[in-house]
Amino acid sequence: QVQLRESGGGLVQAGGSLRLSCVASGRTFSSYAMGWFRQAPGKERDFVSAISRSGGSTYYVDSVKGRFTMSRDNAKNTVYLQMNSLKPEDTAVYYCAALFLLQDRIAPYSSDSSAYNYWGQGTQVTVSS
Repeated sequence: QVQLRESGGGLVQAGGSLRLSCVASGRTFSSYAMGWFRQAPGKERDFVSAISRSGGSTYYVDSVKGRFTMSRDNAKNTVYLQMNSLKPEDTAVYYCAALFLLQDRIAPYSSDSSAYNYWGQGTQVTVSS
């Protein structure tokens, strides 16, 4: 069982930055690849980024490449999402999720929300224009 708790959301002006954190419970954090997803009002939950178990590999949706950076600290059971140059279209509830993997890699299905085993409760990010 893994419990995830996101924090760091808030209200920011366009062009600003936020750093989201997701802390995991349990002693097996390094057994999980991690993902960030987001859900805007009235829309489906969309993939944002993924990171491998060790943090050595990352993968991003095209719309955030060059602006968002995902990282993790396995000693702290924490994964981060640094978001720069924020745009109003980034407004959403952001969720972190854990995906159990035997291999230290980005799985080909990492962008599929149904593949993930555990989810956090989400944190709201609002970007004003």
